[in-house]
Amino acid sequence: MSREIDRRAARTRKALHQALLTLMLRKGYEALSVQDIIDEADIGRSTFYAHYTGKEDLLRSGFQMLREELKEAQSAMRARAGASHNDPLGFSTAMFEHAARYADHYRTMIGGRGGAVTENEIRLILSEMVRQELSSTLREDTMPRDFVVQFIVGAFLTALNWWFERKPGLLPSEVDAMFRSLVLDGLSPLIGDEHRSADHPAASRDAD
Repeated sequence: MSREIDRRAARTRKALHQALLTLMLRKGYEALSVQDIIDEADIGRSTFYAHYTGKEDLLRSGFQMLREELKEAQSAMRARAGASHNDPLGFSTAMFEHAARYADHYRTMIGGRGGAVTENEIRLILSEMVRQELSSTLREDTMPRDFVVQFIVGAFLTALNWWFERKPGLLPSEVDAMFRSLVLDGLSPLIGDEHRSADHPAASRDAD
């Protein structure tokens, strides 16, 4: 009996999350009400509040599910590719693959319709993943760890937006290759050493 209740609860939560994503894509997170969500999911108000305290609670619980899915996808990607755990961008391939499978959801979350809460949650998830990847690879005497984490997360979200908006026909592996190349190698291969060091005291000191 308890197993049937668990399955029913899981179906209810899934229906509510799907309704939330659908409505966010249609009208944006900030404009939504709990009534909108339960109408879309065809679920009673008391049932909604048996699971969640409000729409923000529903949204945050969805990100916990996303976090777990991404960890599983990351582990599976490493196993298939035989990838090293010392890869500083080991999260990126799994993330781009996951985004390709759930493109509409990602467009909603990072395309301006998801609101500030959504963007913040996405950044937190990515920051956790990047921080974990960097734990064994980043030299502590180079740059502040938090700066490096936020730089990588910002670059990833920019790449994701660009992919969805400008080049949706590219394969996840192609976008991942460009992202990894630019983050790991920087602009030096594209602009030449003379431009990299010009008018940049820190770069000049490093070259001495």
